[in-house]
Amino acid sequence: NPGKSMFIRVLIIIGIITTSLFMGTVHNTNAEQISSREYMIKAAFLYNFAKFIEWPPKTFEDSKSPVRLCVLGKNPFGIALESIEGKTIHGRKLIIEQLNSTKEIKICHMLFISESEKKQLDYILNNIKDLNVLTIGDTENFARLGVIINLTMAKKKIRFKINLDAANRAGLKISSKLLKLANIIQEGD
Repeated sequence: NPGKSMFIRVLIIIGIITTSLFMGTVHNTNAEQISSREYMIKAAFLYNFAKFIEWPPKTFEDSKSPVRLCVLGKNPFGIALESIEGKTIHGRKLIIEQLNSTKEIKICHMLFISESEKKQLDYILNNIKDLNVLTIGDTENFARLGVIINLTMAKKKIRFKINLDAANRAGLKISSKLLKLANIIQEGD
């Protein structure tokens, strides 16, 4: 589809430009502002990732059900997720949820697992193993440990790794267009 191809190119260019701007201004800003810019970019990545994911139809109650993006643990995004809340993904409204415990994760379609939850990652992934949840994190080695998409920094740019085994276990189909941009990894490598 030429439209999606162009969209991916634009997404990459925007990511490179904004990441470059973010990294180029490091010496002029404090750590909080740097983190804010980084997480604004990462919020845009989360929204765009969802556009290239196909959830099984049984994932949603009906055609009007929203896509729920949940953050589990300490929220590194600050207000950055407000910029994507309410947008649509496959005709569904995106809703952001801050979770207070792992008991709430069953309502999620996308789950950002914060670094603060690293020690209980196995427990979290075990609790959603029968659900169609796109797991995302930005903690080192999360993809190798079973998280589907792992955001990373490389050469002052935000990149991402995809664990296809984890995506398959979750019953999610990832567009080949997104896979071409990712570093595909195997668990335990």
